[in-house]
Amino acid sequence: MTFEINDECRVLFERAAVVDGLDTSRWGREQTYRKLRDGGVTAINATLAVWDDFRQLISNVEDWYGWFDEFGDLIRPVREVEDVRAAKAEGRTGIIFGLQNPAPIGDDLRRVRLLHELGVRIIQLTYNERNLLGDGCYEATDVGLSRFGLDVIREMNEHGLLVDLSHCGERTTIEAIEASEQPVAITHAGPRARCDHPRNKRDHVIRLLAEHGGVIGANGYPLFLPGGVDATLGELIDSIEYLVELAGIDQVAVGTDFCDGQPREWFRWIFSTSHGHRPPERMPDLPDPHRQLIGFEDQTHFIGLAAGLLDRGYSEEDVLKLLGENWLRLFSAVWR
Repeated sequence: MTFEINDECRVLFERAAVVDGLDTSRWGREQTYRKLRDGGVTAINATLAVWDDFRQLISNVEDWYGWFDEFGDLIRPVREVEDVRAAKAEGRTGIIFGLQNPAPIGDDLRRVRLLHELGVRIIQLTYNERNLLGDGCYEATDVGLSRFGLDVIREMNEHGLLVDLSHCGERTTIEAIEASEQPVAITHAGPRARCDHPRNKRDHVIRLLAEHGGVIGANGYPLFLPGGVDATLGELIDSIEYLVELAGIDQVAVGTDFCDGQPREWFRWIFSTSHGHRPPERMPDLPDPHRQLIGFEDQTHFIGLAAGLLDRGYSEEDVLKLLGENWLRLFSAVWR
């Protein structure tokens, strides 16, 4: 599904700060960074770690600073909201360091501050499974946050890191929303009412997030939409519309969950269990090579999302909010 990209859309998109709540593509390749720049993407929450421990995280940070040097005409680091605005003015894409798993923290609270000093600005509390902080969305039971999880949230609040709850179990999500002194995020998930998948969130959870000032990024990963591997851009816009009706225009954004260029072996790794040590018993039925949404195949198609939102009747102001301003408002409230 595609939408007409007219002059009105092009002018609006040129103005927009386009922020992706989650991109976990294959880093280190010029073509990935060029797609971001050519697609007009202002900033992304770039996955720095999934199952990686602290030692591997440090290696990943070293890699990124090498890429900032090598591809400096395309990307730049982000530590504060002003860096995102600067990336827009420079025609580059800002890279926000985010963890999809707090495994690098281990059991050492001091590492929360250290991660902030290293440039990390977003940490997801669980990745699918139970960890020291709480339960993930694929656990059979969900007992919520641990005492250590509450301590980590307090540390994140103190040092200005955004709490992400995308892969958390329902009780863990609710308790984290209520425990955090700062608004939190669900950077990449959809409404479970539209697609009954454990990775999506139920209506009452989304409402609670919004009531506490948080933002949810509508997920563009095909398996979390009704059409599955054949899902389209139109279905992502359907999710955005549902979330806006549920939570309000100021609490909704986009988290594409792009996996551009990732090989089959990488998908086996992220779907593994036992904290990355055991291969998955059954892989999802994914196309090989991987394919994103029809009509939103990669980062160069963000302008098509803008066109689709305009086609659905959203005002220019509201499209700007959905494309990125809502994320920037949340970052401004939390980061310091």
